[in-house]
Amino acid sequence: MAVFSGSDLTCLRGERLVFGGLSFAANPGDAIMLRGRNGAGKSSLLRLMAGLLVPRSGLITWDGESIHKDRVGHNARQQYLGHQDAIKPVLSVRDNLRLWAQLRGVKNIDAAIDTALHALEIHHLSRTAGRYLSSGQKRRTALARILIGETQLWLLDEPTVGLDRESCAELARLIADFRAKGGIVIYSTHIDLAVDDPVLLDLDEFAIPMVEWLQDQDAHEQDLDPEYDLDTDASQLAVPSDRQGAAQ
Repeated sequence: MAVFSGSDLTCLRGERLVFGGLSFAANPGDAIMLRGRNGAGKSSLLRLMAGLLVPRSGLITWDGESIHKDRVGHNARQQYLGHQDAIKPVLSVRDNLRLWAQLRGVKNIDAAIDTALHALEIHHLSRTAGRYLSSGQKRRTALARILIGETQLWLLDEPTVGLDRESCAELARLIADFRAKGGIVIYSTHIDLAVDDPVLLDLDEFAIPMVEWLQDQDAHEQDLDPEYDLDTDASQLAVPSDRQGAAQ
């Protein structure tokens, strides 16, 4: 059994079906690269993996246990990097990282921060306020956060945004080092990041038309309940006449 896995996942955001029937599996040292068109659900899947969203159906587990049964434990074992850099403009780079380290209960905070600053080559910016950083410097500061504290899982949403070629190469080296220590890395990218032997997960393959999904749901309900009234259920999905008029 894989350490980190998801089975038959369906993601519904608002009234939009993002993807369905998606499964994945990762063991220590693995890397999974998410690909797909804009809107395919790469960010949504990473948020599901982080426990920030709950799938409409399906299950995500760590060591066979649902991540939602132990949210504190799952938060402790992972580092999630989203689209936003989340850099406080009034705090220096060091103080931004200090705040993150304190939230995660990291010991020897100053040493951990120094290591992260040197790894991302931003030690010279340690006293610079967030408001004065370039987009690339903000991204490197955000990436420095994932190096603070002991974790087993990196979830990276477009980590190369704003980075130059040299910084992308450094990120690839950091990922390789983390994997060599048994870490799992799952990331989305639109460029070729030099990561060795990643498993490709193309979310375009899991796109399902909403009508088809609703039909599958109806069939499932009928299987569970022989007296299930398809016409009644369909009427609940219909748009009331007054709302139809408003839409027109």
